[in-house]
Amino acid sequence: MTRGSPANERLSLSELNGAVKIVISAGFTSPVWVIAEISEINIHSNGHCYLTLIEKGESEDRIVAQARATIWSYTFRILRPFFETTTGQQLTDGIKVLLQVSVEFHEMYGFSLNVRNIDPTYTLGDQARKRREIIQRLTDEGVLTMNKELELPLVPQRIAVISSSTAAGYEDFLEQLSTNAKGFHFYTKLFPAVMQGNQAEQSIVDALDRIYPYENFFDLVVIIRGGGSQVDLSCFDNYNVAYHVTQFPLPVLTGIGHEKDDSIVDLVAHTKLKTPTAVAEFILDGAAAFEDRINLLEQEAIGLVENRMDEAKNSLEGLTRNLSLVIRNLLGNKKKELMQRTWKFQQEIKLTLQGSDHQLEKKMQRIGFLVDHYFFVENQKVVRAQKLLDVSIPRSIQNKSKQLAVYIERFSRLSARQLEAETHRIDLAGQKAVLSDPGNILKKGYSITTYHGKLVKNLALLKNEEIIKTHFFEGSIFSKIVEIKNADKNDN
Repeated sequence: MTRGSPANERLSLSELNGAVKIVISAGFTSPVWVIAEISEINIHSNGHCYLTLIEKGESEDRIVAQARATIWSYTFRILRPFFETTTGQQLTDGIKVLLQVSVEFHEMYGFSLNVRNIDPTYTLGDQARKRREIIQRLTDEGVLTMNKELELPLVPQRIAVISSSTAAGYEDFLEQLSTNAKGFHFYTKLFPAVMQGNQAEQSIVDALDRIYPYENFFDLVVIIRGGGSQVDLSCFDNYNVAYHVTQFPLPVLTGIGHEKDDSIVDLVAHTKLKTPTAVAEFILDGAAAFEDRINLLEQEAIGLVENRMDEAKNSLEGLTRNLSLVIRNLLGNKKKELMQRTWKFQQEIKLTLQGSDHQLEKKMQRIGFLVDHYFFVENQKVVRAQKLLDVSIPRSIQNKSKQLAVYIERFSRLSARQLEAETHRIDLAGQKAVLSDPGNILKKGYSITTYHGKLVKNLALLKNEEIIKTHFFEGSIFSKIVEIKNADKNDN
């Protein structure tokens, strides 16, 4: 009070409240019927029912009046079944009712209404009627399920969030995503909005408009808040907000925090969940399901590869066994063939040597015969000549005879030398034939290379990737030509 105020104008708070109580009691001497919407209803364990009653403006969806009301337990036990049986619906928040109340004012607890009766003929409240009208309007416009028809990404990782930056639900959402057990990573971007009150409708619509230019970047939109009273959440039963959600090009998930009925925004959203934490769990469950699917496909792929590898391994082992058997048989046949050729070659050399020895013996015999015959004839001639000389040949002829005897002796020596040289040449030929025996050559460490059964004498006749066979004294091998290099002229 200002200085100099009359002392009789000074009242204590209790005096003021007492005066108000007297005025109200005098003004409302009997119960009155009141039309109001039940915004909140809480039933205590002791049976008492506590209500929050509201009234909204006719031209705009905003609260113009609010009051607390109580239905005591003995009255509530009668009114509740009577109302629900008559109307066919529960006594709950969001409905408009006609109540008979006594107006009370308490110095400590202030203004309140004591409910005495409920008119069951006054059915659903104005808010519920408007809700039905909005849903019907969205249905008639053909947009009620448009957002639900969008395809939800398999693993949404870029998330646009519409919420209040100070909302506990927003913090719970981020905490749930960032501390997940599987270590999934997500990118979240907050688009702040007012989530209750008269400004909430336009604020949420503006947030959607800010996200729209980035529709190709984000995977989905999340609208979350940390719950609240029905009055606080009334903005989510707004046509303008719901219509923007139906038209949005990205899937919209809601986690508004309703404990009971779904809002209209919940109905038109792609997926509605009760709380922000439930939204985070939904996203994480989707990522985990995708990971499980990938792991299953990985295991199936590994199983298929292992089966194919086992089949290929078994097939290769079978081919290896068959190839080994074929190679052993081929080597055995080629070994037998080589042994036969070697034996045949040795027999040919032996026969050649035997023929050479026989011919040499015949030649020796013939040479001996000719020499003996020659010497016999010449001796006879010498004897006859001697006799003639002794009888009638002059001295000069005797000299010629002596000279002839000298020539004969020379011829004998020359013939003996030639015979010795021919014998030595034949011996050398025999030794060379023995040394040329393939068996002896192989025995000294040399080898023989063949290609298609023919001896390889010229490198130019071979090509890369061809198979050659090398024979040793004991055994043989097959080789595949990888690269042919011409030897340098200077190579030793």
